[in-house]
Amino acid sequence: MPTSPRERVRDACPGVLTTHPAADGALARLRLPGGRLTAAAAKTLAGCAREFADGHLELTSRANVQLRGLADGTAEELAARVSAVGLLPSTTHERVRNIVGSPLSGRGEAGCRDIAPVVAELDRRLCADPALAALPGRLLFAVDDGSGDLAGLPADLALRALPSGEMLLAVAGATRALRLPVHVAVPALLAATRAFIEARAAAGTAATAWRIAELPGGPGGQDGLLAAAATEAGVVGIVQAAGIAQAAGSATVRAGAWPGPHPQRDGRRALTVLVPLGRLSADQLDLLTAAAAAGGGDGAGGAGDAEDGVLVVTPWRSVVLRDLDPAEATRWSRAAADAGLVVDPASSWVGVTSCAGRPGCARALADVRRDAAVSVRIRADDPSAPTHPAGRPRALPPVPVGPALAPVHWSGCERRCGQPGGRVVEVVATGSGYRIRRTGLGAAAVASVGADGGEATVVSSSPVDGHRDLAAAVRSARRLA
Repeated sequence: MPTSPRERVRDACPGVLTTHPAADGALARLRLPGGRLTAAAAKTLAGCAREFADGHLELTSRANVQLRGLADGTAEELAARVSAVGLLPSTTHERVRNIVGSPLSGRGEAGCRDIAPVVAELDRRLCADPALAALPGRLLFAVDDGSGDLAGLPADLALRALPSGEMLLAVAGATRALRLPVHVAVPALLAATRAFIEARAAAGTAATAWRIAELPGGPGGQDGLLAAAATEAGVVGIVQAAGIAQAAGSATVRAGAWPGPHPQRDGRRALTVLVPLGRLSADQLDLLTAAAAAGGGDGAGGAGDAEDGVLVVTPWRSVVLRDLDPAEATRWSRAAADAGLVVDPASSWVGVTSCAGRPGCARALADVRRDAAVSVRIRADDPSAPTHPAGRPRALPPVPVGPALAPVHWSGCERRCGQPGGRVVEVVATGSGYRIRRTGLGAAAVASVGADGGEATVVSSSPVDGHRDLAAAVRSARRLA
């Protein structure tokens, strides 16, 4: 993330039509509203990764995908191919379609509404409004099925299904929320979105206020966005701050973040496959596409419209395969593990993310993917190292009681691109090693650790060196108790 207003004059979020010139070649990002990816689109992306890029897709913290290392002169053909499978419905709004949704919507035991139609309506209305093309590419929408699985994400505007059949509209930083009938929820949300555009222009912060929380005026300014939504909706109910948390509930499952099989209401299984560091090879995507086709899937309208299979990309850099028979879930789970993907909830990869690092990013001060992978392998080989509780094969441990380790994000520089919100251990490259910091986790222990064999100093002033000491320092910082 940019560190100063001067660096934030231009919204540089990439798309397909506007790629980013990374150190390893052009980078193209495709938005997947609700994380939804049809089998046909997945096959096309796998082919594009092989033909135009480095043979991989990267899953982002907003449930989008990106291709790295694009060869010169391939962007136009890439755009044509993804357009043909519905991944580029708007050339003017491609970078603002940042919509995350509950991965098990309509199927999970904790949700109370299938939000797929709501996501589809939001995407359609968003792209149909010319004024909304001016939104910054960092703005994030979330649509929660009522399970609370998205509650920890830093969404700017969120809709959450309520057991009453209504939806709750929340704005980042606001002291209130709106309780609305579902048929006016999306129009009200977009009214608040337009109010954000007007507020940033009126305040003269159009070049720097990329998120709602960055508007001047504090909570009062965010409450003003809700007022615009209330006017659009005719105001059904206002929920005060305490009621927002109560309405949100506490998540008992977070299927997208926890690998392995999960029960669906109909007796079938959803299989969450974690992608280490979000880097998915074209061959691995082919495997997941075949599994999704075996399960069927949903249409754009929701769980009842079968088609040739749908994969769901999640903000936790995993892919959810839905509607699998129990035996099929077991078979595909084994196949995914054999392909180098993670389906074991006790895996050392759970909760580990990173930016691109060297050599892909010119700003990076270290090869963070390599160092993160070495750290994970060291912990996996250490029988005394704490691991995530295994849980049961068909159920998830409660959140936030488990997991036993906090998430950790490895960053090649102070921008900390892709870092998840909420509680997290930051491992940031400094050029001579790494700085480790706990964010939202109580004591702010900070350590500087040399990763290349040189001596460095931890908070205790003990000398450390090498990857094993780095792994131990990260492991210590991740402990929740």
